[in-house]
Amino acid sequence: KNMITGTSQADCAVLIVAAGTGEFEAGISKNGQTREHALLAFTLGVKQLIVGVNKMDSTEPPFSEPRFEEIKKEVSSYIKKIGYNPAAVAFVPISGWHGDNMLEPSSKMPWFKGWAVDRKEGKAEGKCLINTIY
Repeated sequence: KNMITGTSQADCAVLIVAAGTGEFEAGISKNGQTREHALLAFTLGVKQLIVGVNKMDSTEPPFSEPRFEEIKKEVSSYIKKIGYNPAAVAFVPISGWHGDNMLEPSSKMPWFKGWAVDRKEGKAEGKCLINTIY
């Protein structure tokens, strides 16, 4: 209920996806919250979506690039089906617990060179989550 109330007036949604083994799979499953929240955001008219892939510290191995890419691919496929353009969605690997890639680039994910999107307003790019909302 709270998610619907807040989302109905939003210009942008930040979808936080857990990267931990089993957690992501539960969220992206047929009745999972990841799918539900993305669909609700789109249905309620939120045009801009940002995806934060959280808990990167709990992947195997920690801060795993292949795990991030796997999640990005699967979430992109789903959000495309519901109506979002994945090329216009920033995907950022983060660890809220440690603050990695939240406010400044993380040395624990040197493989992440940043995000770039192409929207009708123009191109945008950045290195961490805070850059996605400016």
